[in-house]
Amino acid sequence: MKIGKDTVVTMQYKVVNAQGQLLDKAQEPTSYLHGGYENTLPKIEEALEGQDEGFETTLKLAAADAFGERDETLVQTISKKDFPPGVKVGGQLRGRTKEGQEQVFTVIKIKGDQVILDGNHPWAGQNLSFSLKVLEVRAASAEEVTHGHAHGAHGHHH
Repeated sequence: MKIGKDTVVTMQYKVVNAQGQLLDKAQEPTSYLHGGYENTLPKIEEALEGQDEGFETTLKLAAADAFGERDETLVQTISKKDFPPGVKVGGQLRGRTKEGQEQVFTVIKIKGDQVILDGNHPWAGQNLSFSLKVLEVRAASAEEVTHGHAHGAHGHHH
């Protein structure tokens, strides 16, 4: 079966930065629902469209096509008293941007009674290489299409 809209793609992947440093490597295969459901990066979908099981590729993506350019307006300083005890550098929490959108923030620095949060993806602003190997392609179930994501062993669990 070829990869196309409403197929579930199971793959192995590896991500390295422009300096060749390994950022992430799938320990287990991962699955996503293909076809514009925003379950993976658009350039990955574009490269896999029409391919078969066994297809391998390495994509070099500019920051804008990966996790975006850094946006310094997503860096905020908040008073430490507004956080639960035990806040640590590297910790993540959900919050809201100034526009009210839900956002994940990473604690990047604690300076005295101030906590500096970064709402950028940790890989924002980086050119990245994605090595991909397609392990399986199957038709999505009606439930997966309705939910907008893959279910099962390597997909989303409810």
